[in-house]
Amino acid sequence: MKLPEVAIVILNYNGKKFLEKFLPAVLASTYANKRVVVADNASTDDSLIFLKSFYPQVELIVHKENYGFAGGYNKALQQVYSDYYVLLNSDVEVTPGWIEPVVAFMETDVRIGVCQPKLLDYNRREHFEYAGAAGGWLDCLGYPFARGRVFEVLEKDEALYTDTVPVFWASGAAMFIKSAVYHEVNGMDEYFFAHQEEIDLCWRVQLAGYRIYCCPDAVVYHVGGGTLPRGHRKTYLNFRNNLVMLLKNLPFAEQCWKVPLRILMDIVFALKCMGGGDFKSAAATVQAHWGVLRWSLGIDNGEAPSGNRKAMRKLSGVWQGSIVWAYFIKGLTRFTEIVKR
Repeated sequence: MKLPEVAIVILNYNGKKFLEKFLPAVLASTYANKRVVVADNASTDDSLIFLKSFYPQVELIVHKENYGFAGGYNKALQQVYSDYYVLLNSDVEVTPGWIEPVVAFMETDVRIGVCQPKLLDYNRREHFEYAGAAGGWLDCLGYPFARGRVFEVLEKDEALYTDTVPVFWASGAAMFIKSAVYHEVNGMDEYFFAHQEEIDLCWRVQLAGYRIYCCPDAVVYHVGGGTLPRGHRKTYLNFRNNLVMLLKNLPFAEQCWKVPLRILMDIVFALKCMGGGDFKSAAATVQAHWGVLRWSLGIDNGEAPSGNRKAMRKLSGVWQGSIVWAYFIKGLTRFTEIVKR
């Protein structure tokens, strides 16, 4: 039986140092029916010269401008025809046999649309990595957290998350997705540019009737922050995109109380930042709300809201409590303390 073709697509923006370090292991992956594609988001370093000189076997897609994570992948994947896509960050170190268990699992059920490997921290290799850990969840107000990561607390990998289980979202740092599913839901929302676009994608994948999983039998190590480090821009995108995602995908009855409460909590965050002298983060939060307003009024173009909305409680990977309350008020910092199965 022929193995399904897997296209490993690395979105690059001035990431030559990561390609030098991590691309050889990707190319050495043991999965037989694979291809490796680098989609370049108008890099200004010598990434393309490096690839053409040393890795001519890598397929290149060159964008004329930086379309961000969402737009860069959408435009690239319109040109890639394979059974599976692997969206892989350039700052990810893969391990031997990382593809096989994920594809084998996804092939068992047509309803499995997306899956991620276990993400560990490249610099602290026994700990989970921020951007996905062992599979992403949302709380009832739309705050993302993960098995092995709650806010800034990264758990040590102590064999607590060894089962292949459904989750709400899979990390865009190393996401396996069936190509037919990606195109069925029209890919990622390019308005997001970067940050939480994979959560929005997975939400829409669930609304379309598919499931999201984490397969910890596959392991990769993520540097994290390699393409867009912490700062004003990141804060702005996170706050703006999270609220837009709620407005796009929540049923109207849930929007009516969850969105105002989230806005109030954002205001509290901004005031806390101001009290601590972090005026840039406070300003970014205010600007994010202005961006949400512009999106709501149709001033800024974005993807249309989802037509097939469901109550959050009907989706996998949703905790019906508040992660903010659990973490900041009750002092709970581990996923297993918060989500008790």
